[in-house]
Formats: sequence, C-alpha cells, structure tokens
Amino acid sequence: MRKFTKPHPEVRALRASKGAPRFKKIYSQPAQSDCKPLKLASIADRLSRLGSEKWAVHIEGKQRAAKGERLIFLSIGEPDLPPPPAVLEYARQQIKLENMHYSAARGEAILLQSLARFYTRQTGRSISPRQFLYVPGTQTALYLAFQSILDPGDEVLLLDPYYATYEAVVTSPSGVPVAVPLDPERGFHIDFQALQKAVTPKSCAILLNSPSNPTGAVFTLDEIRAVGEFARQHDLWIVSDEVYATHVHGNNVFTSPFFFQEFEERTIVVSSISKSHAVPGFRSGWIAASEAFCERMLPVAETMLFGSQAFLENTLSFALDNEFAETKAAQLAYVARAKALIAGISASRKLKARIPEGGMFVMLDVRQTGLSGNDFARRLLTEHDVVTMPGESFGRQGAGHLRVALTVDAKQMTEAARRMVKLADSI
Repeated sequence: MRKFTKPHPEVRALRASKGAPRFKKIYSQPAQSDCKPLKLASIADRLSRLGSEKWAVHIEGKQRAAKGERLIFLSIGEPDLPPPPAVLEYARQQIKLENMHYSAARGEAILLQSLARFYTRQTGRSISPRQFLYVPGTQTALYLAFQSILDPGDEVLLLDPYYATYEAVVTSPSGVPVAVPLDPERGFHIDFQALQKAVTPKSCAILLNSPSNPTGAVFTLDEIRAVGEFARQHDLWIVSDEVYATHVHGNNVFTSPFFFQEFEERTIVVSSISKSHAVPGFRSGWIAASEAFCERMLPVAETMLFGSQAFLENTLSFALDNEFAETKAAQLAYVARAKALIAGISASRKLKARIPEGGMFVMLDVRQTGLSGNDFARRLLTEHDVVTMPGESFGRQGAGHLRVALTVDAKQMTEAARRMVKLADSI
C-alpha cells in the first residue's frame, strides 16, 4: 500500500510562511463561547412535537432488533411483498441507458402523458398532461399542496383518526388542524354533522384519505359526493390522499372527488406507487389537480425540488401504463392476513377488530383492557416482542386502539394475535 508521508504543497507553504501557526496548535484548545444559541424560525417550534415521537414504539423496536432480538414488526406500512419484477427490470434498463439528466420541473413529458391516460381511464373524461406535477412521494405532495393553499391561521378539517404526519403538513405553513371526530362503532365513516360543527369562516380545506390509513375505511360514492357538495357550499379545497387506491377489499369501490368534473377545480389529489407497486424507496409520486392550480403552483414546486430523477419518472410512467399480477396478489394477501388476525383474537372478550374495507392496516380495539393504546402497545413490545403503533399517534379518536400493519404472512399474524390475546387476558 502506498504511504503518503509528505504534506500537501499548500500545507507546507502555510507552515513555512512567517507567523503561521502549525495545525496542531489551531485545534489544541476547544473554542469557548458564551453566545446564545442562534435563532431558529418558528417552524421548528411548531413541529417539535409532531415528528418522531409518534413512532416511539417502532423506534424502540428497531433498536432492539438491531441488537439481534427477534420481534414481529406490525408497525410501519412498508410492503413486505416484492415489487413487480418488470418494474424493477425497467428501472435497471433506465440506469443502464444512463438516463441521469436533469428532468423537467413539472415532470418528464412521457410521465405526464402516462398520468393523463391513467386518469382519463379512471374518470371517463379527457384529462390533460398539464394537470399534474411530479413529486418524490405522497408526503412531499401533501407538503406542496398545503404550502400552496394555506395562509397563516387557515384551518384544515382532518377526519380523526388521521395519518400521523397530517398535523405537521398543515402546521408547517402556519395552518391550523381541526379534528373532526369519527365514530369507531360506525367503522370510522364520515360524520357530516360533525363536519358542519367543525367548519368556520377560517376553514380553507378538508383532507380526505380513502382507503384510510389508519382505519381501513373506504368512503362510498355518496359520501365522496357529499364531501364535494360540502366543500362547494363552504368554498373549501379538497386534498385527497389516494395512495391506497389500488387496495380496496370485498365489494367496496374506490371513489375520488376528482372523478366528479364539478369538483375538479377544488380537488388536489396526492398519490404515488409506493404501496401499489411496493416500491416506497423509489419516492415516485404526483399531484393531480386542475390546469390552473398546477400552473400557479409550478414555481412553488420548482423552489422545493427543481426536477427529479428522470430514470425514476420513466419507470413510474411504465408502471402506470401497465397492469401487474403482483398488485392484485398483494391486495388479496392483505385480506388474508387481516382475517388471520381477527380469527386469532376472536377468543378474547377484551379485543375486537373488523376486516378493513381497504388499505393495509387493521384498527385493533383494546379499550376493554382498560389500557390506552400507547400503554398496550408498549407492554406488547416489552412483554411479547410485537411492535405496533398506538392509536393515539393518529389523533384523539384513535385512543384505545392499535394500528396493526398487515406486513407479515398469515402464520406470523396468527402468532402475533396469540400474543395480543395473552397480554389482554393477563390484564
């Protein structure tokens, strides 16, 4: 191995210059300062309690797993089933072609055309390529959407329980989250009386998520139409998180407010292929909205991102233009796993759950144990090596529940259910 014994010429010159200190002296004493910490923007305070602490049980589980402990992870909605091989192969080919150039800020033309075809098929009307913005994942799409429509003090109606980051994306631009409670006994479906009570002159938007994370509820066509009419009555935006749209179970049917032409001008769809094609690491998502919205918000998107990875955008185009057996197989697997969980807890009088209408989660009701969701989740981890998410991470109406991710096979799910029953019966 070659040894480098002489310092760089510039270093020698500096050492030789008159009065220049040798480097070991420069760092011999740590700098002392009594200065106050530099000021941070108020966003740091607004978001200080809306981040990783909601995932505290999951983080503890990961730390234990890193030490070699064997745990059953049912905490994060990361698909365990493999992506369609054709999608991965297409991505590899794009890399081999060295498709690494700067991409268009709105999105590559081939992708925008694929999105237009995809939504034209879904809506039954002609959708323009200019009705989309490419973004790296649904979370970024949510952030961009609310940066684009909220001024400080504007309120956003959140159907509670809601996904754990929703409060933060609303609070980030100084918006105000307003929780609208949903009843567990009604399957967490929309309560329009509660919506009417929650709306105020400061209301700016309503955030929908169907199929819902965490509840598994799929809102019906009539519910979505009623939300559209409610939004029109109160002049609200509808931000619709549709990342689980391909995972609808049983006789339920996915419906978007974007499907109704009369609501198109006020609807902002956010979605990605993270769940549908099991590629969360690709961070490939989009916004679908009116041409006017996309045109006005393009400078906001450019300020945040100014383009993405062209090879991933082309792969997203390929994924949207084709159908894959793996997507349907994943949806069927989630149903089988949910059934295994529910069968496994059926012997307990203290636990209950229902088959989700869509998505990849089950809301497990632990209220009869007398414990909070947080306490039950922590004991389940500490005493039985099963990692879940406390319902309290998803709003007040999630209290007394666990969100169970359907991310292990039916055999492991049955074993997890056995441990849940053992804990419940010991209380």
